[in-house]
Amino acid sequence: MPTLRTLAFQTWFRISRPVTLGVRAAVENADGHVFMVRHTYTPGWYMPGGGVERGEPALEALRRELVEEGGIQLTAEPKVFGFYSNHHNFRNDHVLLYHVPWGSWEQVSATSTGEIAETAWVDPHAPPDGITAGNLRRLEELYRGAPVSPWWAPRT
Repeated sequence: MPTLRTLAFQTWFRISRPVTLGVRAAVENADGHVFMVRHTYTPGWYMPGGGVERGEPALEALRRELVEEGGIQLTAEPKVFGFYSNHHNFRNDHVLLYHVPWGSWEQVSATSTGEIAETAWVDPHAPPDGITAGNLRRLEELYRGAPVSPWWAPRT
């Protein structure tokens, strides 16, 4: 259940940005595990990422979000894995998913304060309890050969 704060931000984004774009990344470590975050303001495990600001290129938003949430600094340009409609969240929302393999990033200090409750490197074949439906589906597409859906989360 979204918090009042989350609902207020979503309402503001709907009004101020009729079409929104977010970025997320499947960042891998040397063991083939994927970096996941749990936020302080919404339940569930997510791949790191966030909203693309007005006038900001998607790749720059990804660079910013990875450093903020995980202290992950890209050293090579990641590949786009998919582009998804996230309309279950709110109308006209979209997510661009990048694949960041081991060797294309380096560890730096994370810059986010108060946004991240917990981080973990998880086996993509054994995702953590509480992973969101959309993030679970992306792991299945990336690591289990599931067909790529145009929808971020399953349609209900």
